[in-house]
Amino acid sequence: MNPMFRSSADLFAELNRMQTLLDQVFPTRGSSIRSMAGAGFPVLNVGTTPSSVEIQALAPGLDPAKLEITVDRGLLVIAGERRSELPPAGERTSVYANERFSGKFRRVVSLPEDADAARVAANYRDGVLRISVAKRESTLPRRIEVN
Repeated sequence: MNPMFRSSADLFAELNRMQTLLDQVFPTRGSSIRSMAGAGFPVLNVGTTPSSVEIQALAPGLDPAKLEITVDRGLLVIAGERRSELPPAGERTSVYANERFSGKFRRVVSLPEDADAARVAANYRDGVLRISVAKRESTLPRRIEVN
């Protein structure tokens, strides 16, 4: 077949091949030439309550046993890997947009000074990882009784 007259399916397959090569060289890029580059994975919501720092990681499709959560020197690190659920490439299958992240990930959250690294709780349910870091008792407001 004349290379000047390739079908659009061949063109998309070639673009996807180039995209895969770019993803190997620049792993933090967006996942497809034709899809929007999103934020890091997992997407995080971080907030505080009077007694804790609350982190929610929107991370569907993970095995909670393979998540690695560490706290060191005021940094909370969430690391793991999400396997691809795409069908293997073949003659009858071509993926032209892949907006769902797959691969290894690592997110780092800087904790406030009053966070207590010894009191961290995490649970994963319905694709959401919830991490709660308690604040140090000594930094919490307390009521002083007047005699």
